[in-house]
Amino acid sequence: MSDRAPSPEDTGDSDWLDRATGVGTSVGRALMLPALAVISALIVGAVIIALTDIDTLRVWGDDPGEAFRLTVSGIGDAYRALFIGSLGSWRAITETLFAATPLILAGLAVAIGFQAGLFNIGVNGQMLIGGMAGLWVGFSIDVPAIIHIPLAILAAMAGGAVWGGIAGLLKARTGAHEVITTIMLNFIAIFLVDYLLKSSIFQQPGRNDPISQPAASSAQFPRFLGDYRLHIGFLLALAAVWISWWLLYRTTIGFEFRAVGFSPSGARYGGMNVAWIYVAVMAVCGALAGIAGANQILGLEPYRGISNFAGSVGFDAIALALLGRSHPIGVLFAGLLFGALRAGGREMQGAAGIPIDLVLVLQALIIVMIAAPALVRAIYRIKTPDHELETSISTGWTK
Repeated sequence: MSDRAPSPEDTGDSDWLDRATGVGTSVGRALMLPALAVISALIVGAVIIALTDIDTLRVWGDDPGEAFRLTVSGIGDAYRALFIGSLGSWRAITETLFAATPLILAGLAVAIGFQAGLFNIGVNGQMLIGGMAGLWVGFSIDVPAIIHIPLAILAAMAGGAVWGGIAGLLKARTGAHEVITTIMLNFIAIFLVDYLLKSSIFQQPGRNDPISQPAASSAQFPRFLGDYRLHIGFLLALAAVWISWWLLYRTTIGFEFRAVGFSPSGARYGGMNVAWIYVAVMAVCGALAGIAGANQILGLEPYRGISNFAGSVGFDAIALALLGRSHPIGVLFAGLLFGALRAGGREMQGAAGIPIDLVLVLQALIIVMIAAPALVRAIYRIKTPDHELETSISTGWTK
């Protein structure tokens, strides 16, 4: 008889590698629901395309066979255009990656909060403050690009971290719910940015509207390939994915983040400073959102600040974190999917005559399917694993 202790392989524990890498109990199981949610959304989207094609609907009463052919052809044309516009050429691929860049960064800002049991709805506000900090560095100093760009990114991270840390501090010191405080901070950030854009510090000379002076050319994110809009922001997003994965699954602080998310009382009993962890989590989330905000100014023409330049990225990030199951790698692929929908939506509108609003409908359907996993399981007759029976998106909702 051997004295060697049994290894995970010997005991038949096939999940040991997944747990070690932080992927989950099963890679296939982790990917199944998001994949089925996307498929379901595309199916429902096809039904919507068919029902909104008024000309073809009129044909059903006279010639059902021809109407069926037209319906199938219309759906095929729409999804073919969606594919061509997102992956059908090198320009389309670069547009997909360009659109995915801020989504990935913002999605990470939500996902890390989810991992720690916090629902960070304040990504838009953190993007705004971080972007303005990066913009200020972008036009206020004159240094070579190799120094200027990192300084602007660091400033954006600092601005976003401070704004996110405020919500964490309020939760740590007063117990204020992060959902409420981050929503309020979003509004404060919007009006603060409008005020700053009209101040002498930021406003473009000779203008009376909230438009800032442009960032210096040395602070603008350089593009990869000439006329294509893809720039180094995508490399920053990839680096952020790797760093987020490393932070969560390879460091002590990442373990503490996840422990607090699993059980704050258990983490406190284990000697962790839960209050400090709340502040740290929100600061990390804010720093990631700050990079996304800088991307929207320093990586996007005309390289200047305008009112609410963050758009809806911060709210789309919630869907990304849900679709990616709050895992950095999942957020990366979810961001690429949403980037493809955005890039392909323009081609779908032009080539197939389908309103670009259908892309928003597809995104909403994906969110619904992800937010209601029981519905997806019921449709496809999938048994619910025992370990998922009592899970929630974020334990912060139940505190």
